[in-house]
Amino acid sequence: MQTIQLKTSHKSEMIEITEIVKEAVIRSGVSNGSCIVYSPHTTTGVLLFENVDPNLQRDYLAHMSRLVPKSDRYAHGTNADAHLKSALCGNSVSIPVVDAKLMLGQWQGIFFCEFDGPRDERTLYIKVVNG
Repeated sequence: MQTIQLKTSHKSEMIEITEIVKEAVIRSGVSNGSCIVYSPHTTTGVLLFENVDPNLQRDYLAHMSRLVPKSDRYAHGTNADAHLKSALCGNSVSIPVVDAKLMLGQWQGIFFCEFDGPRDERTLYIKVVNG
């Protein structure tokens, strides 16, 4: 398993990590199997998303903010919205690996989503398995 550290810069943001994950697949030496990308944080997410138009990332974050607004009415307190956004987004993805390449669609990328930033250190785990 490989561990990646990220620094986030904004309260909410999407960071494309596709190239990092591709490099992890190559370093693993696995030709055919699966790649799992996982975030252990309860206020972040990992998802497959369109990676060509950055306006779509802004649209996603804006929609999440409308869907789960920041509010003092949550029982949890100050960052409840970040926890709820994380639960909606999900914290892992699994991508098939064929011939040592991620089987992503033409417009797909892998994104780390921050919902409670900025943070100096966020951890991602990447596991590539034979199969």
